[in-house]
Amino acid sequence: MPEPSSYESRGAIAGTGMGGAMDLAAGEAATLERVPGGPAGGEPDSRPRSLWSDAWRDLRRNPVFLLSALVILFLVFISLWPSAITSGNPLDCDLAKAQDGSSPGHPFGFDGQGCDVYTRTVYGARTSVTVGVCATLGVALLGSVLGGLAGFFGGAWDAVLSRITDVFFAIPVVLGGLVLLSVVTSNTVWPVIGFMVLLGWPQISRIARGSVITARQNDYVQAARALGASPARLLLRHIAPNAVAPVIVVATIALGTYISLEATLSYLGVGLKPPSVSWGIDISAASPYIRNAPHALLWPSGALAITVLAFIMLGDAVRDALDPKLR
Repeated sequence: MPEPSSYESRGAIAGTGMGGAMDLAAGEAATLERVPGGPAGGEPDSRPRSLWSDAWRDLRRNPVFLLSALVILFLVFISLWPSAITSGNPLDCDLAKAQDGSSPGHPFGFDGQGCDVYTRTVYGARTSVTVGVCATLGVALLGSVLGGLAGFFGGAWDAVLSRITDVFFAIPVVLGGLVLLSVVTSNTVWPVIGFMVLLGWPQISRIARGSVITARQNDYVQAARALGASPARLLLRHIAPNAVAPVIVVATIALGTYISLEATLSYLGVGLKPPSVSWGIDISAASPYIRNAPHALLWPSGALAITVLAFIMLGDAVRDALDPKLR
């Protein structure tokens, strides 16, 4: 019998005999590269190159990703430790300074109630980041579970969930917020987050359902099924890792949308309410004074626009890195 080649002996080709089993997972689907300056003969390197390692390599070289990531990290930092860049209290107001412009120690000036715009803009980041992150996690978790199960099992479960999804898609988001949140008396972010999860999961559910349907038709899933893998193992071990990428992309982009939605609802008076600190509340309060004190409207609006843009740019960069068709 001929001896196995060095290529096979290094693990690049895994031989399986009669009755053997290959347990394929998402991270084991690797590409083989030739290492520059490698041994004579240019033998291929057997180190695995997964989709995630390739995506991370592309992201590190993408200036759009680096810029948006820096902005988001800064927002997270000031959300956790706002006192690191401001010593003021967002609820301390002096009517004698109402609508005053910038002054030493108050670079953004004062709003119509005499509150420091700089301090309120900094503290408003905490609300926006909290709502955006929590709403995105809730939507991604609920939508992925329901959509993944519908796509995997199909049949009556898929039909019922698809009809329920259509019903939620028919509800206008802003109008639904005006109706549902108008009866809520709580002054915390949780009713707003719950509303976003309630109306936001259908989008992620459809993405997850389509990804699971595509992934379950792959050969390695059929091979694992033929070898006796349980439905739970098929879904968690083989299908989910290969179907999660589109969900991550959509959820990253949607995070900025949820931040914008919270500001919109707060502006309309049904989201967060005073004395909570929110960019939407500040924009609403500054709107009547746009001619006399435009700075009170400019800074929270600019912070909101930069935050939403950063998350959208991050989502676009992640999409480009995870989509093999865009490479």
